[in-house]
Amino acid sequence: MRYLITGTAGFIGFHLAKRLLDAGHVVTGFDGMTPYYDVSLKQARLDILNAFEGYRHHTGMLEDRAALDAAGDAAQPDVIIHLAGQAGVRHSIEAPLTYLDSNLIGSWNVLALAGRLRPAHLMMASTSSIYGANRDAPFSEGHRADEPLSLYAATKKGMEAMAHAQAHLTRVPMTMFRFFTVYGPWGRPDMALFKFVDAILNDRPIDIYGHGEMARDFTYIVDLIDSIVALADRAPDEGNRITEPAGLDTLSAEAPYRIVNIGGGKPTALMDFVRIIEQATGRTARLNMLPMQPGDVPLTYSNPDLLRALTGHMPTTPLSDGVTAFVHWYLSYRT
Repeated sequence: MRYLITGTAGFIGFHLAKRLLDAGHVVTGFDGMTPYYDVSLKQARLDILNAFEGYRHHTGMLEDRAALDAAGDAAQPDVIIHLAGQAGVRHSIEAPLTYLDSNLIGSWNVLALAGRLRPAHLMMASTSSIYGANRDAPFSEGHRADEPLSLYAATKKGMEAMAHAQAHLTRVPMTMFRFFTVYGPWGRPDMALFKFVDAILNDRPIDIYGHGEMARDFTYIVDLIDSIVALADRAPDEGNRITEPAGLDTLSAEAPYRIVNIGGGKPTALMDFVRIIEQATGRTARLNMLPMQPGDVPLTYSNPDLLRALTGHMPTTPLSDGVTAFVHWYLSYRT
């Protein structure tokens, strides 16, 4: 099959593209190579993908409609998977316009491209941050997501809304997947695991926000990619509606559109996360306890029932195993 993936120099896009290329698929990648974090890490991922005969890369910004259209026309994809965008809850306070440009205008350009090329399935990355002030846990796809606590989450909510409207108008099947704290080898330097391991191994203190009174539903990258690949074959339509239990499926009554959580449903307390990192590194962390940062939420907690009903599985990798794998990668990458 032919895939167009946005964000292939990024953490998740790289792993997904490599999995598909290993399986013999043809992948066209699109990435802006922005300096939000170390571009050399992005280039190192891209170098691995470029070694595959079935990979073709296009460099461009999502906001550049002509560049994105050119990549789409070259790819002629059966499936489009939109992973690119401006990430980070905290950065959205410092640079809000980049989120509007990338996550709203850029995502609209992807939607318009899909409407023109009419792939069998368009899949778009949303976020668990979209649940915002929701206090019902675990978070289910049918819960209200109308009170975002960061501009990042708000732009992802806007993307979901635009996608529903476009799915209704064009009848292109669309799946929105909400990620829950993805981690693993080749991860982003702005995320907690990378920052904590880097600080601990270099004898620097780590910042613990919310005085440690937070918990996250961590999803190992291999489990996430397994889920995306499985969902790619389940484009939303009435033929694969989940009817039991009633109310589980988010398949829209008005459009070929579905929202799916990708998370394991096992939140880990922040201080337990730190202890797991200490065990993996063989070092003791020095802690800098700080108040909650604006835009952060105290808990993420996925209800994985819909994912399991659609694909037959859900993320299961123990956090200790995933953290150990990341530390091994980090040590090899930094040497």
